[in-house]
Amino acid sequence: MKVIERMKSMRRVLLCTVGGLAGCLAFSTAVEARGPDPADYPLRVHVLKNTAFTSRARQGRTVSDTPDYLEGRGAADLFEGGVPMGFLFKYDCTEPLRASEGYATYPARWKKRDKVLEILLPEPGKPWNTDPCGLQVETRPGLAFFWNPDDYTVTEQPAAKFQEWMAKHHYDPEKDLDLPLDVGPEPAPKPKVTAEPGTSTSETPGPK
Repeated sequence: MKVIERMKSMRRVLLCTVGGLAGCLAFSTAVEARGPDPADYPLRVHVLKNTAFTSRARQGRTVSDTPDYLEGRGAADLFEGGVPMGFLFKYDCTEPLRASEGYATYPARWKKRDKVLEILLPEPGKPWNTDPCGLQVETRPGLAFFWNPDDYTVTEQPAAKFQEWMAKHHYDPEKDLDLPLDVGPEPAPKPKVTAEPGTSTSETPGPK
């Protein structure tokens, strides 16, 4: 009987130890990850063109301080309810907003319908940390942005055409299907864009 009781006691200690370790790991993960819950951002934004961004320090800070905000503008497609819609945007964020890599998208939600979209930007070097970024948008209902391989520009075309392409290539970012099938071996080369002095440019091709 003493042996049995001793075994039961050791088992309880072992279970408590394992449970404690699991709790510590969960707590560590929760502490490590920072930012809003991605589940609250069900929409997706594909940034095709980010023409330029310039630094702007917050009022009251000296020139030598690190700028608090980055300003820029560009063009993108919003995916909402399986429907793509093009829009132009301006942004003012603490992290640089770069053109999407390939067909990847940013999580997004409406902050003010048809006026302000909020997207999540990964922190450089720590993609599990995200910062919200507000985009002031000018929507293009019924239209979507396409990459033109003939002259390497981004142009607007009917959104219905883009939906046909999405169905054909099984592309639906809202369902985490952001790797379209049978789209060709390589995207078109990046165009040469002349930026204003002191600014950066970033271009990413869209669907073919």
